[in-house]
Amino acid sequence: MNLENKVALVTGASKGIGRAIALHLAAKGCHLALAARSKKELEAVKKECEKIGVRVLITTADLTKESEINSSVENTLQHFGRLDILINNAGIGHFHSISEMTTADWDAMFNLNIRGLFLMTRACLPYLKKQDESAVINISSLAGKNSFAGGGGYTATKHALMAFSRCLMLEERKNGLRVSVICPGSVDTGFGRGELAEDDPKKQRILKADDVAATVLHVLQMPPQAMISEVDMRPSNP
Repeated sequence: MNLENKVALVTGASKGIGRAIALHLAAKGCHLALAARSKKELEAVKKECEKIGVRVLITTADLTKESEINSSVENTLQHFGRLDILINNAGIGHFHSISEMTTADWDAMFNLNIRGLFLMTRACLPYLKKQDESAVINISSLAGKNSFAGGGGYTATKHALMAFSRCLMLEERKNGLRVSVICPGSVDTGFGRGELAEDDPKKQRILKADDVAATVLHVLQMPPQAMISEVDMRPSNP
């Protein structure tokens, strides 16, 4: 896919991997609708992307609420008149043993990581399928293929996301919609454990948000007859 003048909706775009994806897409000439809760952080990302020379719409939304998801999609269509790419990146993690996991933390993860992602994808599908070529990229995790103590809730959402992505790919590829899921290992964004100190030796070996964003571009820019359905990402020197 040639990304110039395409329109991408990126969720969880205010920081971390979402911000990096937005900047990498902007560098390729892709216009952006950026969705997250924090207007202040979204405004900062918007300014960075606009400096590159693309049009940017920000839409502050609680991505667990169907009405706000639908408004984000409607605003995107009103502003740009089209939608070519959906990047489902928003997600949260609460890490406790199952015996200590609260119902509130469990529900919060499933409401955003799975229910919200489903609602956003469903709302976007009619518009994505209007294009000759379009794409959905879901940012998952290696936790969607592995399990670990203290990750009962989080890994359950990511395993569910893998199944959802595979089903969507099988259903929609005949319509010219390519569906991919990217599964990074630990990324130095502060998610779940705080960012590593600059002098921590592990910082040079852990994946960076830009690594994930570069992989997103690679997947999107495959020729139309080829689709990368799943990508596992690990640090090359753990």
